[in-house]
Amino acid sequence: MRTRRIRQTAREVLGFEDFRAGQEAAMQAITAGRDTLAVLPSGAGKSAVYTVAGLLLDGPVLIVSPLIALQRDQVERLRELGSVGDGAVLLNSTLSAVEHQAVLDGLSDGTVRFCFLAPEQLAKPEVVAAIRQAGPALFVVDEAHCVSAWGHDFRPDYLRLGGVVEQLGHPPVLALTATAAPPVRAEIVGRLEMRDPAIVVAGFDRPEIRLEVEHHADTDGKRTAVLDRATELTARGTGIVYSATRRGTEDLAEGLTDRGLRAQAYHAGLRKAEREEVQRAFMDGELDVVVATTAFGMGIDNPHVRFVVHAEPADSLDSYYQEIGRAGRDGEPATAVLVYRQEDLGLRRFFAAGAPAEEELQQVAGLVLAGAEAGMDGVEVRDLREETGRAATPLVRDLNLLEQAGAVVLDEEGAASPAADAPAPGDAAATARELAERHQQVDESRVEMMRGYADTTGCRRQYLLGYFGEELAGPCGNCDNCTAGTATEQQVDEGDHVFPVDSAVEHTEWGPGIVMRHEEDRIVVLFETVGYKTLALSAVLGNDLLRERAGA
Repeated sequence: MRTRRIRQTAREVLGFEDFRAGQEAAMQAITAGRDTLAVLPSGAGKSAVYTVAGLLLDGPVLIVSPLIALQRDQVERLRELGSVGDGAVLLNSTLSAVEHQAVLDGLSDGTVRFCFLAPEQLAKPEVVAAIRQAGPALFVVDEAHCVSAWGHDFRPDYLRLGGVVEQLGHPPVLALTATAAPPVRAEIVGRLEMRDPAIVVAGFDRPEIRLEVEHHADTDGKRTAVLDRATELTARGTGIVYSATRRGTEDLAEGLTDRGLRAQAYHAGLRKAEREEVQRAFMDGELDVVVATTAFGMGIDNPHVRFVVHAEPADSLDSYYQEIGRAGRDGEPATAVLVYRQEDLGLRRFFAAGAPAEEELQQVAGLVLAGAEAGMDGVEVRDLREETGRAATPLVRDLNLLEQAGAVVLDEEGAASPAADAPAPGDAAATARELAERHQQVDESRVEMMRGYADTTGCRRQYLLGYFGEELAGPCGNCDNCTAGTATEQQVDEGDHVFPVDSAVEHTEWGPGIVMRHEEDRIVVLFETVGYKTLALSAVLGNDLLRERAGA
């Protein structure tokens, strides 16, 4: 009966004649009342899961989403559906007090079916109380990898969501993400306090996207190659060029414009109205190319993107997978090209490096505590800048680390107050420093895995999927190395491997980890403390460096 209703609703509301991988399984689990983690590829219709399930459940659906622009886009899509109408709303800091209350009233009286909100809203006791009284039928966490410190887009404000779920009486939880290696999945389940969850993993492969890497020795040659490939690929349709810096986006956009293409830069340094205009023009097909930093990413869903070119390597394969996933969302052939110069990784290592000094963290924790003792309703970043003389970016980083350490709580505007039972500033600083050093090691290991992808002569898709713990039986046939014939030389016999992929292991120095992939004579392990490490199998076996983890 449930299967028939799911299929009928999907057909009548969304026009679905069939489902993409993982969609129906996730809908089945949620409508049966089970907590569910759904790992579905970019473009695989994650929003369809909560739309169909939400229409079949009795009560409002809450969708926690990290970006207001993404929330707005999702609300507009739902409102286009006749069965939802005005029952989809936003609840965020852009609303007036009257509008904010109207949303809470709509949850209470049943006129609101789908409510999109930022996680900061759930720090407000009055909001949580109103939602609890409304009896939510489903609690959705979109971009759920943001809850994991292992994830590439970690957001401290997601950490409170597990506690909120319990305050709401633990309605069924649906966590959605496109990228989650096994350790990230485990942390999502733990952080959200999910109970006996159904884990639906549809697979990471996007076989329609051709994977290529071009190596260049000098800056000028690389720049010319980026312009050449983007110009060539526009014959197939719209594309995105990613650059690591704002200056790089503007330079490349100018170069493409000089070649007669409709190209514009997009980065966080532009005014909000300028960014929105570039995004609108891109979505409406008025641009051939957007040249962007990663500020242009989450929530961009244009099904007609035919290529993504990277002028520099991404900070991790997690980010790279997300960014190339903007292409080919209609299922038609697309191309992802990394134009690569070995020295570019130095920039990524720079971004990954640098934990704050313990003294700086202690100073910030002390100032937050002093502010509370002086009766301040939260210490803002500008207050900290005046007191410390430091820039906003490192201060925000310090506050995020202190929040993870349990020392401070940040409100929706980023103002900090001491957490309940907060440790002393010195103890909080020491804990935050340890967290920062761990994050730094993991980030640096991700940069090295990005280097491995660029340098491999094996099948690039096997390497990329292996990073997420997914095995591809043979070369994909749709990457440059497969075309060149080098990929067939890299095959590994997985049959009798002493440490199978996804097995839990313990290293004599680095502690617990999970085996992610095998290479010809090496093994890649993701360790909890130091991130990804590529180990020579002969050294591992000869020195007894790894053993299976008991009870894992």
